[in-house]
Amino acid sequence: MKTINLGKTTLIIPSVALGCMRITELEYSEVPNYLSQAIDLGINFFDHADIYGRGECERIFAVGFSKTGVSRDKVILQSKCGIVPGQMYDSSYEYIINAVDGILTRLHTDYLDILLLHRPDALVEPEEVSKAFDELKTKGKVRFFGVSNHRPAQIDLLKKYVNEELCVNQMQFSIPFSQMITEGMEANMQTEKAVDRSGSVLDYCRLNNITMQAWSPFRGRNGSFIDDNQTYPDLNWSLGELAAKYHTSKTAIAAAWIMRHPANIQIVAGTMNRQRLSDIAKAAEIRLTREEWYSLYQSAGNILP
Repeated sequence: MKTINLGKTTLIIPSVALGCMRITELEYSEVPNYLSQAIDLGINFFDHADIYGRGECERIFAVGFSKTGVSRDKVILQSKCGIVPGQMYDSSYEYIINAVDGILTRLHTDYLDILLLHRPDALVEPEEVSKAFDELKTKGKVRFFGVSNHRPAQIDLLKKYVNEELCVNQMQFSIPFSQMITEGMEANMQTEKAVDRSGSVLDYCRLNNITMQAWSPFRGRNGSFIDDNQTYPDLNWSLGELAAKYHTSKTAIAAAWIMRHPANIQIVAGTMNRQRLSDIAKAAEIRLTREEWYSLYQSAGNILP
């Protein structure tokens, strides 16, 4: 498994993380073996959020992980907080502190390796975020911090007050959902994709040594774009051609496309399918050529000006 540094830290992480939002789809008896398979593949990074299954996903993971025989220090646990489902976003000091205590209880651990603020809070008071992060760090409850779905200016506002480095920004990204790339590629054009919606967040994270994580890396307009030949016929043809060349699957090629980008983007794969997980892990060994990367980019309907 290819590895990368987490932001500016010395923590080494795999290029693929296992997102645990759908772990409730597994039978309880299957969870330990599935987690063990992930670890055997080199995927020892597990992504959570306090809202996944309203906490049930973290509980199921903890019970399953306890049966793997793997020690806590051999894995990297990341979770997110800040969403009150259907009501509001909350990044207040009290909410963050209480959320982390709940996460730690459900995960049966004394600390998180990484905590992310799940969504930008319009009422954020960065001084309170700083106070919460400082306390969590001092008490040994969280090692590293980051954000999810944040634009550059929102990150800069936090950085003005937060003492800890923000190491991660987790954003939606896939071949069809590559707005972070197209808005730069189509600059100065009168096209829909030339609209700057992200604030050049991908370049910003590269400039500031913030690890970009890609959530929903296989999502298209109608769910997974893999084998969705009605919506993405050209993309699936191109994926199939490259899958045959590299003796792998379309899923692996789609993952390799993300990992080919020099930003060293970490994929958060939410699959609970054993074969697909294995394919995604193998993608870390594939390095697409420049021509292949651009071919896939264009086959998803993107243009080269």
